[in-house]
Amino acid sequence: MKNVVLAGYRCTGKTSVGRGLAARLRRPFFDTDDLVRERTGMSVRRIVAERGWASFRAVEKAVIADLASVRGAVVALGGGAVLDPGNVAAVKANGRVVWLVADARTIVARMGEDPASASQRPSLRGTDRLTETAQVLAERTPVYRAAADFTVDTTGKTVDDIAAEIDGFLARIPDATPPDGTDP
Repeated sequence: MKNVVLAGYRCTGKTSVGRGLAARLRRPFFDTDDLVRERTGMSVRRIVAERGWASFRAVEKAVIADLASVRGAVVALGGGAVLDPGNVAAVKANGRVVWLVADARTIVARMGEDPASASQRPSLRGTDRLTETAQVLAERTPVYRAAADFTVDTTGKTVDDIAAEIDGFLARIPDATPPDGTDP
């Protein structure tokens, strides 16, 4: 059974939807940012402040490589994980990538409402959140689009609505695992 991999920018719903989707599908859930924190014992903000983005990305890449051997899970990627072609290849080898999208204003509003933003979402550019979000979305959109097997706009939708939409997509595509459970 292939993994369902949620990709997208910060606050597009990857973690919330991932948990809801995993419960709906009765699958395990993994969040790469959580696994990075577990592995390092540090928040994302602290890793970036003390060691830099390259160090964070290296740990993230190792976590994603470890998850490549997991089957039948729901995985929420960090927002920038798809910038590394090796990460994309690893998750696509055993997964369907669902790109969760929202407009910049919605993302910034969600960041403001999320108490985890301060400790888990360090600035990428050092500009105000709306400017930064709009700029980074413009740069990353082609990368997300290229990685995605399916896209869901999360604006104005509940976690249950989004999980149902993804579940409907999954029901329409064949899984790579044959009915006898053996891998091809």
